Amino acid sequence: MNIKKHIPNLITLINLFCGCIAVVFVSKGNFEMAFYMVCLGIFFDFFDGFFARLFKVSSPLGLQLDSLADMVTSGVAPGYVMYSLFLKSANPNDEIALTIIPFLGFIVTLGSCYRLANFNIDTRQTDSFIGLPTPANALFILSLPLVIEYSDSLVIFGILTNHWVLLAITLCSAYILNAEIPLFALKIKKFTVKDNVLQIVFLLISLLLVVTLQYIAIPLIIIFYVLLSVVNNLFLKK
Repeated sequence: MNIKKHIPNLITLINLFCGCIAVVFVSKGNFEMAFYMVCLGIFFDFFDGFFARLFKVSSPLGLQLDSLADMVTSGVAPGYVMYSLFLKSANPNDEIALTIIPFLGFIVTLGSCYRLANFNIDTRQTDSFIGLPTPANALFILSLPLVIEYSDSLVIFGILTNHWVLLAITLCSAYILNAEIPLFALKIKKFTVKDNVLQIVFLLISLLLVVTLQYIAIPLIIIFYVLLSVVNNLFLKK
């Protein structure tokens, strides 16, 4: 029995397990622990592919398992968070806002599902991404309740508890996941500064934002990632 070929799939299942725990934490209103469990799941999501390549045991089964695990960690969990944010922002006297509108948060889950299914059959995304990867989108969504909780700004609180803003974020999230926008990958293949200028700039600015802004930095980093990719694409066309 070749133990090596099972290691990547086991890591993928740990990612799924983290996603399941994150969903439980969201149901209990513990968004901080949900965020950390999604982060842990994304960590394992990175290393399942790493070990599959290292041991040369990549397989169609591993590819399907990876997408199914991501569907929970980076699809169901952020959708549930958006549902919860809609619920918290609803007027307690508005029955529609309490019973119907919160379910719109799961549009994030639908967009993630389509993205993951499309990724498996899209041969263009081997070295870079087209559309925002589901883990990045999950971090963006999971960070929102933490920004609300830990920010002292009444403006930020007002914005992120407005159901129209939440609806805009939800729709933009589903769109950017599947948009035909090339985004650079963070994988380093050649260990030279010249070949990794974009990645180095992104990582340094991201680190600076995290140190100075903490949780508020996370959605800003994801937005910066998309904008930097768009600017990079414009330069490549010239």
